[in-house]
Amino acid sequence: MQKDVITKLLDDVARGKVSVKDARKALEEVELDEETYFRAVDHGVFNPAEAGTIVNASLAPSGGSALVILFFFWGIFWTLFWIGNMLYGLFNGWDQQILSFDFAMAFTTIIMMGIVYMKWVMPDLVIIKHRRNKYITEHPKDWVDYKI
Repeated sequence: MQKDVITKLLDDVARGKVSVKDARKALEEVELDEETYFRAVDHGVFNPAEAGTIVNASLAPSGGSALVILFFFWGIFWTLFWIGNMLYGLFNGWDQQILSFDFAMAFTTIIMMGIVYMKWVMPDLVIIKHRRNKYITEHPKDWVDYKI
């Protein structure tokens, strides 16, 4: 995870590696007026990006965390349980109400796994692509009128 100099300095102050006095001394020459601040914020938010630009919204996805991995093992176990229970009941002539409950529970578990995957595993990466024309513009020299 890459950090800028000010963020590293603030982290060092929070950990106690650098004193507050030394941090203030290091930042004495830095000036940021309100206009520059708003221009920097508005640049990333309101300016249209060039085609092909890759935008990262987060620096490091947490998909490798133990909690996410544990959740996926939990989800796979319960999905297999509910699908197995539904198949067992299907072959033994159970009522449709319990079969639909088993199917709904399996489907709900799969949806929860998909939400966790999209939220914490997939990287927040956007590639900007601009829309092309949906029709071919007419060029008289390109069109040939064939006569039969």
